[in-house]
Amino acid sequence: MGQIVHGFICPGIPHPLLCPEANEGWQRLNEGFEALGRQIRESGATRLLIYSTMWPSVIGHQIQARPEPEWVHVDELFHDLGSIPYRFRMDAAFAHALKERADARGLHARTVDYDGFPIDTGSVVALKLLNPDNDLPSCVLSSNVYADRAETIVFGKATRDAIAASGEKWAVGVVMTLSNRLFTDFIDPADDHVHSPKDEEWNDKLLEFFADGRLEDIAQLSRDIHRQIRVHKVVNFKPMWWLSACMGQHNRYTGEVHAYEALYGTGAAVVGLAPREGGVGDKEFDEDAVETFAGDRNVLSGSSTAPQTAQEPPARSADRIDADLDEVPAPVGAYPHARRVGDLLYLSGVGPRQPRTDAIPGGPIRDEDGQALDYDIEAQTRAVIENVKRILEASGSSLDKVLDVTAFLVDMDRDFAGYNRVYAEYFTPIGATRTTVAIRALPTPIAVELKVIARA
Repeated sequence: MGQIVHGFICPGIPHPLLCPEANEGWQRLNEGFEALGRQIRESGATRLLIYSTMWPSVIGHQIQARPEPEWVHVDELFHDLGSIPYRFRMDAAFAHALKERADARGLHARTVDYDGFPIDTGSVVALKLLNPDNDLPSCVLSSNVYADRAETIVFGKATRDAIAASGEKWAVGVVMTLSNRLFTDFIDPADDHVHSPKDEEWNDKLLEFFADGRLEDIAQLSRDIHRQIRVHKVVNFKPMWWLSACMGQHNRYTGEVHAYEALYGTGAAVVGLAPREGGVGDKEFDEDAVETFAGDRNVLSGSSTAPQTAQEPPARSADRIDADLDEVPAPVGAYPHARRVGDLLYLSGVGPRQPRTDAIPGGPIRDEDGQALDYDIEAQTRAVIENVKRILEASGSSLDKVLDVTAFLVDMDRDFAGYNRVYAEYFTPIGATRTTVAIRALPTPIAVELKVIARA
């Protein structure tokens, strides 16, 4: 069976290839590429696979299948740096096999085999610097701009399927930057720096996780980072979702940061990830591992399976929202998970029950005969908030957009302190208003329920 012997991330902005001598940091990135290339060869890799955020697609995922694409590339932004002639070796058979594997998992994918079809700057830079002798056949994948986390994970798993069937040893990686904010004016190379202290702060955290080999934790950190950085672009994390699903959704890797520098305002890193037996840390979030894509990006309708086109603005009237029951618990009555009115989301009461199983983290408050049981209010509260997060995200919102919370406790004296501790972990930075009410009972044997209003 084929296998992944190495993983990597690298930037695709062309300066480390075309003018490394203009800036000491760009030169160090160039040297980082060289070190990563050596590491890939030492791993025994016979093939090179790149998922590029600089090759955007809208209709499905595109897979380069031209056996020997040849062209002279000029970057659309930094054309003053000069042209990049290339002739690459592509594994066309693998490209077609990957399309079939993607189709089998419910995705839409197409192969590209056209003379003169332009390969994106990021893939050109990575292939020229990591595979300078063109001795490793390669494959390049697009990044769909509308694909959500579930679709991206399924594409990563489809890629893993094709790799397993290939019989080859693969080095797989993504073209991306960490902070993803370029300067909007041309700069003197000597003045290059990461755009803001907040960007630098998160870049440092990501580099720490990369060095520890915590790939899945990085993939899961997207919610926190989106809440805190000022540029909310999923492109920062889509490649991490794909890479983690492709290599394995865990933290069992040996990471090495070969270089990290400012690159026209972004934080650019060259990182290698080698699979290993032991790992560091656990998942940041416990989310379902989707296996197939249902073909529906219109998460606001809940009932239609037709994808929403780019031209259709989301309706701003009152919309019923029924989230996927594989992600959130089913309602216990005749009501939706949420309803959107204008720019606001109104969630029905949310408890701690788990999707599909209806299990209650921390245990129920009473047995089937109505006898009181001991239970963990902190575990129940955490499960409630995680369910709220899932419903909000399925509705196109997020926890950081919560405006108001009404909490219901069946035993205020016993449970307020524990509930309040867990609540503070999530909501202190959000600052939503809150009302906590003592009630006699809830419809299921649970101790806490939240009712939430959030921005859509």
